[in-house]
Amino acid sequence: MSAANAAPPTVPPASKGRIFLMRLSSTVVLWSIVLAAIFSPNIIVANYVFLGLMMLLAGTGLLEFYGLVEKDGLVCFKWLGVLGGLLLMASTFFYLTAYLPSFAAKSRWPSKAADFESTVLILFVLGLCVRQFVSKSNTRGMLAISTTLLGLMYVPWLLNFIQKINFFPGVDGRYYVLYFILVTKFSDVGAYCVGSLIGRHKMIPRISPGKTWEGFGGAIVVSTLTSVGFSQLCSQHLKEVRIRDAIILGLILSVAAVIGDLIESLFKREAGVKDSGRFFPGIGGILDLLDSLLFNAPLMYLYLRHVLTH
Repeated sequence: MSAANAAPPTVPPASKGRIFLMRLSSTVVLWSIVLAAIFSPNIIVANYVFLGLMMLLAGTGLLEFYGLVEKDGLVCFKWLGVLGGLLLMASTFFYLTAYLPSFAAKSRWPSKAADFESTVLILFVLGLCVRQFVSKSNTRGMLAISTTLLGLMYVPWLLNFIQKINFFPGVDGRYYVLYFILVTKFSDVGAYCVGSLIGRHKMIPRISPGKTWEGFGGAIVVSTLTSVGFSQLCSQHLKEVRIRDAIILGLILSVAAVIGDLIESLFKREAGVKDSGRFFPGIGGILDLLDSLLFNAPLMYLYLRHVLTH
């Protein structure tokens, strides 16, 4: 065989250890930027850089989600959905930082914030219906409205709970954001490390062939230990979190993190792709980074509102 006809050399796949280091590095770099913005001593920098990062995550995550929808052969109102998601994030930010601190008592803050968010969602649904009314070519209005609304609820609406944790009255919300991110991400680390080392029994291979029951157990143990350890280390900032709460939250957030990861894997499998994007080495796209956090943000907020500060 001549040199011209020789097959190009094959690139061996990256080892599990290298993939893990790439995933860990990407995660640490991104969330270090987010947390540095939150903890900035300059309140303007802290608030507005935080808002910019939240809008960037929401907008890019929505584009990736609607990309999965289109790859699955479905229809959606992509740009209207992205606009609605960005408006939800921005309007909630200004409502929580400018209006509520001046006009609402702390006891009414959570319900007022929820009412405002519901108003934005109602207007978005009405906007989707009007968009379909003026469409001259789309004959699958029910499907387009459903997929667009799902994208808004899955990415920016769930992500929006991070803002509500950060600005929650009566507590240092920054530390609760840091706490739930650490517990969630160490759940991912525990699942990956234990699953890679001793994982033998597949959880749901039709959705995620790499997930094992051993990794699931590792996620719960590592996440719970992180929860207890960090809550004690920062006890002066997490005064409401007792040992019992730290154990309960470790269990809840670790299980929900695995479920969130599986849900995104389901979306990707239906769309026939491995990663939602190519933004982060070893991770993939924004949704691959956020999947375990999206469901944990509202769970952390609800526990903070109804248990820790009740």
